[in-house]
Amino acid sequence: MVVESDDALRNHIVEVLSDAGYEVSTDYREGMKAVLAFAPDAVILGANPPQLDCCDLLSEIKGSEQTQNVRVVMLSPGGSAERTRGLDLGADDVLSLPFDAHELLSRVRSQLRNKSIADEFRGRLRLAEENRNATQQVVSAVNEERRTLRLGGLATIAVLIVAALASFIFYRRTQEQNTRVYAAITRLQSGVLTQQRLVERSRRVLEDKERDSSLATEPQKLQLQKKSEDLRSQIASGKTDDASALRSELAAVDSRLQKLETEGKVAQTIIQSYEPSVCLIHVVLGFREHTTGLSLRYAGVTSSGEPATDDHNNPLVSLTGNGPEVHLDVFGTGFLVSASGQILTNHHVAEPWWQNDDLKEMLDQGVEPVIAEMTAYFPGVPHGVAVNTEKISSAADVAVLTGNVSALGIKQIALADGRRSAVSGGPVVLLGYPTALDAVLARAGEETLQSIAAASKGDPKQVMEELARRNLIRPITTQGHIGDVLPDKIVYDAQTTSGGSGGPLFNNEGKVIGINFAMVREFGGSNFAIPVAYGKSLLKP
Repeated sequence: MVVESDDALRNHIVEVLSDAGYEVSTDYREGMKAVLAFAPDAVILGANPPQLDCCDLLSEIKGSEQTQNVRVVMLSPGGSAERTRGLDLGADDVLSLPFDAHELLSRVRSQLRNKSIADEFRGRLRLAEENRNATQQVVSAVNEERRTLRLGGLATIAVLIVAALASFIFYRRTQEQNTRVYAAITRLQSGVLTQQRLVERSRRVLEDKERDSSLATEPQKLQLQKKSEDLRSQIASGKTDDASALRSELAAVDSRLQKLETEGKVAQTIIQSYEPSVCLIHVVLGFREHTTGLSLRYAGVTSSGEPATDDHNNPLVSLTGNGPEVHLDVFGTGFLVSASGQILTNHHVAEPWWQNDDLKEMLDQGVEPVIAEMTAYFPGVPHGVAVNTEKISSAADVAVLTGNVSALGIKQIALADGRRSAVSGGPVVLLGYPTALDAVLARAGEETLQSIAAASKGDPKQVMEELARRNLIRPITTQGHIGDVLPDKIVYDAQTTSGGSGGPLFNNEGKVIGINFAMVREFGGSNFAIPVAYGKSLLKP
């Protein structure tokens, strides 16, 4: 659904979405009634956050249980401050005006992917809740039957025996259902990667990257160069009555071009100096029962080596199964900050269950996560480096890991001093591994991808070792500008997504001013970094 008062802009948005194959409605005259009637997956909302107009509909959509899962992409004039304001109002993503059609489609696709995953997750949890409720109803019925039956001696004993057996059966069924819930959440988080799924996921990331190539800095530079040439031609022709205004506009365009070129050189210097120092962290989680210490295992495996599943295709797991242990693979970014092997990253990378709502169901059922393995992969190093958690901050989402890197010749990254190193409007460079394993594989090429998938059989640990051995692990670089500097966070707009957590944020002096820790949706308008001072405090003896 497109909600935009400007006719020309609304028609342009509809044309872009319709050409991409989306069913589009512009009938929003009745507000929420129109939204409920059309039941859109996403709403494109034109708004001016500083004046708060058009935002009542946003509040109604996000405040209603029936529509709170509808994705809202806001179109707003202005820079990062306006985008941040739109996100604070409840939008899932904010796109600045004027917008690029390819970028709009990319943002919409991203939101629809997120909605699809969330809808599937809610469906599975709803099914689990319904099963639990059904079990409770049956147990209640049996208890009621016990109270009402008034039979003689043998009959009473028989009823008690039957009731006890029924309660035991229902208890076992409930326990089995709980383990299916564990498996469903594990499956949602990482999936049981087969060779085919590994290839498909990596291809999808590569296709998205090719479609989103218009978001790069180079097209912006080319547009400015063309604008500069056009203005020079108009001035040289002498056919304009306002040459002074054209010269002023030309000076502004040339200034922006020079700024882009300068920032590009800074980014290149940072990449050359510190790319080898930014590692991809692979954390393998296991799960054990809180009271007995028993590990959560798959109940069994099929002839092809995949976990046995139930009628709903959920892996069957238990605490007494004879299959392999249930493992969850989590990825993040870190960077070397000392010769002794200290690596700065996020708390939620070092302990992936920290503030993780997706794992809450398992924790509530008495199954606690444990670190089975943690490995750091540095560019140019043909093998992983085992790391462990040294310190975790109590004040911010920051942690320090340590590993033996003394013989690898990796350069430690310089950290900035003081708050003045981060200034609103200043350029920043972010290094990291957004989308983690998928993005690294997508850059490997089709033939190499097939070879790695076949050699590893989709096992993430083996995949990582193959990538390291072939020297294919390298961070992705994105550029942007600081929107705001707060005591506990730095707001900026360099693109990132899951997997990029823990990446270093550099200023134009080539020093780390922050540790990336959060994003507002996938490739949204604002991302957040923790000031590096929180990390430096952990490095002190």
